Amino acid sequence: MQSNQASRPVPNVPTPLPVNLPDPQVQAGPVRAEPLPADRPVRWGILATGKIAGGFAGNLAHLPDAEVAAVGARRLESAEAFARQHGGRPHEGYEALVADPAVDVVYVASPHALHKEHVLLAFEAGKPVLCEKALTLTADDAAYLVAQARERGLFFMEAMWMRCNPLIRRIQQLLATGELGPVTQVRADLGFRVDHPPTDRLLDPALGGGALLDMGVYPVTFAHLFLGHPDKVAAVAALSEAGADLNLAMSFGYASGAVAALTASMVGPSPCTASIATDRGRFDLPEGFHHPVTATWTSEDHVETIEAPVIGSGLANEALEVMRCLRNGETESPLVPLDETVDLMRLMDDVRRQVGVVYAADRS
Repeated sequence: MQSNQASRPVPNVPTPLPVNLPDPQVQAGPVRAEPLPADRPVRWGILATGKIAGGFAGNLAHLPDAEVAAVGARRLESAEAFARQHGGRPHEGYEALVADPAVDVVYVASPHALHKEHVLLAFEAGKPVLCEKALTLTADDAAYLVAQARERGLFFMEAMWMRCNPLIRRIQQLLATGELGPVTQVRADLGFRVDHPPTDRLLDPALGGGALLDMGVYPVTFAHLFLGHPDKVAAVAALSEAGADLNLAMSFGYASGAVAALTASMVGPSPCTASIATDRGRFDLPEGFHHPVTATWTSEDHVETIEAPVIGSGLANEALEVMRCLRNGETESPLVPLDETVDLMRLMDDVRRQVGVVYAADRS
C-alpha cells in the first residue's frame, strides 16, 4: 500500500493543541416525526432488566428531563424488582411494555440475538428505539431494522455511548482543524477475563457471544470515528469449542497510508487503552478509553492533558442525545448515524468470516 503521507516532510517542532474552540455542536438529523411535548419529561420504557439496563436507568436519574415510565421482563418478579430500584410500572412480557401509552421511547437491553425481534416489537407499537450494541448479529439484519425505522418515520439509534462522549467529540473537533496533522495510526484495545460457564450469554454463539460483538465493537467504532471505512481488513482469533471468538486481533489499512491495530479479549485483562497518532503528535486515552474523561496530547517536547466530564457514568450523555432528537422530531442522530452503524456491522461480518465465527442469523 502506498502512503500519501510519508512523502511530506513535517517540522520536528512542538505542536500545541488549538485553543479557543467552541463546544462541539450537533447538526440536526432528519426531521420526520412529531416532536415530543416540551412540558413534560421524556418517558422511557426499559426492555429487559440485566446489568446494562440497570446502569442505563441509573444514569437517567441524572437527567431532570427524563424518567423511567415502565420496565418489561419475561418474569413479572424481575420487572417488579427493577421498578422498586429505578421506578416505573412493571410489566410481565415485552409486548405489554411497548404497548404502554405512558412510554415515549423504548430502550432495548436484551442480548444481541434478540435485538431484531425486540426492536421490531417496539416499531410495531409505534415507539422510537434506542438499542444496545451491537445492534444485531449481522449487517443484513441491521440494514433491515434501519429500513423499517425510516419507512415508519420512527427514531432509531444504536446505544454506542462512546460516540456521544464529550471528550471523544472534542478530540474529533481538534483533529478536524487540521492543525495537528492527518491521522496516521489508531490503536485500541478492550478486554477482560470472562470466567463463566460456556452456556453464559457472553460465551454462547447462539446469543451472539464472543469478544467481537461485546468488546471489539468499541475498538472497531473508535477506528471508524477517526479513520472512516478501511480499504483492507485482516483478522485472527482463538475460538472456544463452541465457536465463540475469545481472543481477537484486527488490522485495518486505509488508502491514505494510515493503519489501525485493534484487539479484544475474553481471556485476560488487557490494557483497555487507545491512541491516535498524527504526523505531529499523539493522543493517548487511558484505561477505559471507550468512556474517557481525560486524554493526553504529546508532540515534540510538549505534553497537554485535556478533560471533559460526563453526566453520570456517560450513559446519560447518550440518553441526552436521544432526548434532544425526540424533542426536535429528528429520527436519526447525527452523532450515531444509522448508515455508519450498518457499515460497522458489515466490517464485523467480514472479521467473523475471516476468523470462522458463524451465527444462525448468517444462514437465514
